[in-house]
Formats: sequence, structure tokens, C-alpha cells
Amino acid sequence: MSEIHYDVVIVGAGPAGLGAALYCSRDRFKTLVIDKFMPGGQINTTDRIENYPGTIKISGPDMIAQQIKQCENFGAEFKNFCPANKITKRDDGKLVIETDEDTYIADVVFLTPGSAYRHLDVPGEEKFRSAGAGVSYCGTCDAAFFKDKTVVAVGGGNVAVEDTIHLAKFAKKVYMVHRRDEFRAEKILVEELLAEAEKGVIEIIYDSVVTEIKGDGKCEAASVMNIKTNETKDIACDGTFIFVGMIPNTDFLKGFVDMDDYGFINVDTTYFRTSVPGVFACGDCRQDAAMQLVTAIGDAVTAAVFMKEYLRDPSWWNKKV
Repeated sequence: MSEIHYDVVIVGAGPAGLGAALYCSRDRFKTLVIDKFMPGGQINTTDRIENYPGTIKISGPDMIAQQIKQCENFGAEFKNFCPANKITKRDDGKLVIETDEDTYIADVVFLTPGSAYRHLDVPGEEKFRSAGAGVSYCGTCDAAFFKDKTVVAVGGGNVAVEDTIHLAKFAKKVYMVHRRDEFRAEKILVEELLAEAEKGVIEIIYDSVVTEIKGDGKCEAASVMNIKTNETKDIACDGTFIFVGMIPNTDFLKGFVDMDDYGFINVDTTYFRTSVPGVFACGDCRQDAAMQLVTAIGDAVTAAVFMKEYLRDPSWWNKKV
């Protein structure tokens, strides 16, 4: 196993990682991006992106391909199918990234491993998993694709409530399925949801779960079961939105950086510094992330700009925000 030195190693090649790679390599830092799979992350499953400034419409894979080419033009290197197994910090301040094949030594590390949508794991979910086919996990991203259509929304937390209210601005009918008889979301959000429901677009179905997503080529109905009576009915719909949480891809970081109880990395949201000097965390893996393409890139660009302050003077890491 060889030991290879870089100025910057970026762990995760999603939009945040590519944003960091662009700014670091363009500033002539020797930059490596490693990913446990291929670049892109969740954005590769998106067939239409319409909410990225300056872009009318592009697919996720096409956007990622352009970003990779842009980074490579400035000298960034990529290593695919290269999961980071462990990261440590040496006494001399260097950061050590261990992978299956090699060990990388860096002055700075960007943690951009992203997160994964929590799934219902019901029949039909994977089959129709894209906004075009009818299953989505992001109302902010995909609500506009369901203008004047009928959708089912699943969940009961803050994101579920906020995104269901957002869906109601576009869809002609939103059936919100919640497994309990009351919401765990913040009271003020629930009050807003109930007020919207009184207008008739949102209909809340309590004590129920979605057991199957049905259709011929695309989502056409969701099977909903009442968990108290076991009665099941099919709700005809054009899409099913699943808002049951996110799972950060941060297991390999336990014991290295501070994280919250759910595994999201704690950062200051001015510079995106973690508890370990020289280690930034950006995008969907960090606590309180907006879970949007543009904000993930924005996190990384901000961190990359201020990274130079740390390299000039390591005491900058302790600067108050």
C-alpha cells in the first residue's frame, strides 16, 4: 500500500465535492477527489434539473459530466470506487486518509460524502424512483413537475410538513399519509399545514402507511393501509413523495469529527469547519443542510475560499464566527 501526498483530498464526488474540487484545483492546489462509487451521488438519479441558477434544464448525469470535465481542466484528479475507510490526524498536522488500496496524506480534507434518502422499502418504490416516473424524495426539487396533478406525500416531520405545503402550491390535490394520529413536526408548522388543509387541496390521512406504489411504466396509484383497522385502499395519483428522513453517509467518521445524534457532521455555518482543524464538511452530510444542489455547492465554494486562511495561518481555525 503506497502513501501519496496531496494538498487537498475531497471525500465524496457529489455536487459539494465537485464544487470544492473546482475551486481548489483552480487555485493550483494539488487536489484529489475520491468516491466509494462514481461521481455524482444522488444527483445522478435526477432526470431534470430546473432550479440551478443559469440552467434552464439539464439532467443530473449531464451536469455531473460537465463539472468533472471542468475540474479536470484545472488539474483535479479523481479516484472512483475508492471508499475512505478511516481518517486520522498526525502529530505534524497532516491528515491521513486510508482506503482499500492506498493511503493519502493531505493538508486539508473536505468531507462531502452526502446522505441518502430513507426509503419506505415497499413494492414499486425503486421501480418508479425518479420524478419522471413518479417517486420523489424532494418536494422543493420536484413539485413543479406535478402542476395540476394529484400526489401522495408520506411523512410527519418538519420536512414532510414543509414540503407538503409546498406541493399544495402546484398540485391540484395532495393526500398526506401519516402513520400516527398527531404530527411530530414543530407546532407552528402543523398549524400552517392544518390551515392549508382547510382550503381543500391537502387531505391528511392519519394512522396509515403506504404499502405499495402501483403503475404501468409510471406511478398511477398508492396503496394506503390504516394500521389500526388493516383496511387498505388505493389512491389514484400521478406521484408519490416520500419524506421520511435522511441517512448521512458518515459511519466511517465516527470518533474522528463531532457529529449529532443522527450522524450529521457538526460545523460552523460560516466557514464549514469541523471539530478537527483542516477538515471541512459541506453539503448534505452536515447538520442543518438545506439538501439542495445549489446550497451543497455553495457550502463547498465558501469553505474552499476560506481554506487558504487556514493554510496561511493554522490559528485561523479558532477564529470566532
